[in-house]
Amino acid sequence: MIGLNMLSGGAAQGLVASLAVKFREHTGVEIKGEFGAVGVMAEQLRQGKPTDLVILTRALVEKLAGENLVVSASIRDVGLVETALAVRAGDPRVSVSNADDLRRALLAADAIYLPDIKASTAGLHVATVLDKLGVAEELALRLKIHPNGASAMRHLAASDAARPLGCTQSTEIIATQGVELSGSLPRGYDLATMYTAGVTVQSAHATAARTLIDLLTAAEAEGRRAQAGFLGAAGS
Repeated sequence: MIGLNMLSGGAAQGLVASLAVKFREHTGVEIKGEFGAVGVMAEQLRQGKPTDLVILTRALVEKLAGENLVVSASIRDVGLVETALAVRAGDPRVSVSNADDLRRALLAADAIYLPDIKASTAGLHVATVLDKLGVAEELALRLKIHPNGASAMRHLAASDAARPLGCTQSTEIIATQGVELSGSLPRGYDLATMYTAGVTVQSAHATAARTLIDLLTAAEAEGRRAQAGFLGAAGS
């Protein structure tokens, strides 16, 4: 079966999986997606990895279009994704409404699971938050950093720490068994990132790639997007 090669941020993995069967029925094409830190995915495209479609942050997709790697006319927003807190399934949820609450929650954790703090959207943001709260140095040895949010959440689920905590994008938390969405970050420390899809200039299956974008952003997929953790309406 023909495969659609996709490079995507981990934020979209659950949504893409929920539409894979419908996409195959429409096109006869299988999705061959790779999901990871958005910076890593973008670099793979730049290095010439065969790719038909990208789903990355809007800013990054627009930058890739400016580098003549993504077709500008194909770009469509999928939806906003929050960076949020996660707890191991069965552990008490953490409620934070302000900076002091967040600082206390982080300092109370004996292990904090994060995605790549240099290449992932959530990881970069959390590193900034820790600095802003003045706890980066104190928590440095408790950080458990993984290549992407999905990997970080799987390790949180399997953690034997007494009081573990996770922080990544809400869609990755929702999609991972063994962890639970605990809540949003407080105002001033929050982040909602627009994820955007685009067909690559090198695409060998551009028509199928556009079909997947249509399915991801269709009005009738609003329920799937919400269930996966996306906020707001998709659009162009």
